[in-house]
Amino acid sequence: MKTSEIKELTTAEIQERLATEKEQLVRMKLNHSISPLDNPLQIREARKTIARLETELRQRELNN
Repeated sequence: MKTSEIKELTTAEIQERLATEKEQLVRMKLNHSISPLDNPLQIREARKTIARLETELRQRELNN
């Protein structure tokens, strides 16, 4: 998910998306520890997406 796409979302949508992304990250890590994922770079991308979402939430918090 790109930063420009994140900026278009409302705060509630970002929080919902953040929870979903964190859940998926935990599942991917667990699945990867049991049997390797086809594309382990998905874990890295999920972490980056979570960081982007959290950054946008923090920016909105500071601006208000």
